[in-house]
Amino acid sequence: MLKKAIVAGGAVALLSSLAVGVPLASYTRCGVSWLRDSASDAVPLEWELKRARQMISDLKPEITDNAKRIAREKIEVVRLEKQLNETESRLASAQNDIERLTGDLEGGNEYFTYAGRTYTSVQVKDDLKNRFKRFKTRRATADKLQQMLTARQSTLSAAQHRMEEMLSAKRQLEVEVENLQARLGALRVAQTASELSLDDSHLSQTRRLLDEIETRIDVEEETMSVDAEYFGEINLEDSGDEDLLDDIANYFDSEPGQSKALVAIQLN
Repeated sequence: MLKKAIVAGGAVALLSSLAVGVPLASYTRCGVSWLRDSASDAVPLEWELKRARQMISDLKPEITDNAKRIAREKIEVVRLEKQLNETESRLASAQNDIERLTGDLEGGNEYFTYAGRTYTSVQVKDDLKNRFKRFKTRRATADKLQQMLTARQSTLSAAQHRMEEMLSAKRQLEVEVENLQARLGALRVAQTASELSLDDSHLSQTRRLLDEIETRIDVEEETMSVDAEYFGEINLEDSGDEDLLDDIANYFDSEPGQSKALVAIQLN
């Protein structure tokens, strides 16, 4: 489906460019940018956070490799320091020997005795010449070692500083991921609460329906009560026969001959 959309979009862009003379490249860049943004927006945030965690985790091999390089550089620096110290120690000893032989030759003697052996002034001078040559070579070597040591120490310091920055940046990324995770969790809770508000509306409708049903039942019960009160009700008050006889006698008072006979009939 996506491939079809891309092909269709490309065809439309081509036709549009041919029709109005707009460069095709601008449409292509716009389409690619739109597809990239759309694809990025379609990825769930939970997946993006998971990918970010994986990318942070992928920093570990790089950090480990850098730590190994720093460790090797430390070993090289220590080796150079040891070599330089040994060279400096030999230079100090050689300088003392040169100064001793120079002092002896300046005395003007023809023969010199060293460690139980006797040497002529010519032999001592040749030896001094060779010693001084080796001293200068060793001195140059020491200078080169010092330069190498200084450079490696500077490199090591920069690497250590970079390592500290990487570790600090990694910790910062981890903190930011946790913060984003918390914010996303709060967002999802808020979205869930918003969805639950729809359920509250439905419950309110149900509540209103039940109230209406209850009201209708109350009305019908009240109607039945009114009907029972006005229709078919039994009079619980005792009317009495005396009132009935008095009513009959009073009615027939206008006919003297018939009143007593009617009363007798009614009583029978």
